[in-house]
Amino acid sequence: MDLRSSTITIIYHYVTAKRLVQVGRVVVLNHGSNTGRIAVIVDILDHNRALIDGPTTGVHRQIISFSHVTLTDIVMNKLPRTIGTTALKRAIKAQHIDEAWNKTAWAQKLAVRNIRGGLSDFDRFKVMRLKKQQRVIVQAQINTLKKSSA
Repeated sequence: MDLRSSTITIIYHYVTAKRLVQVGRVVVLNHGSNTGRIAVIVDILDHNRALIDGPTTGVHRQIISFSHVTLTDIVMNKLPRTIGTTALKRAIKAQHIDEAWNKTAWAQKLAVRNIRGGLSDFDRFKVMRLKKQQRVIVQAQINTLKKSSA
């Protein structure tokens, strides 16, 4: 047996996790009646579940599976485990968590999706016409720039 042919090359691949499950991590619920709302991890129960609370968004304190939430990049500083709802509400307001969430592209995309979901057929038609007008104006400007540069 030839040792060179049976040698296995080991390739180390280091993956750095950007979003760790930790107390104080802001999560977005993606399942159930609270879909799209944010909450904060208050305590970690095991490797599958956590205790969350969202007093400013209407999410009641509950145990939830990690498969029903998505971790965000926002983390609350120095949040003790199993903090009470009123103290958590004060901490969220003090650290401006809701404002930080509303500034993210993710939150803005969810807001647009909710607005568009509530449009009537005629409202969708008006949006389509406005987009068409915008496209005509932009294309006319591009054509004039091309003519002037040529």
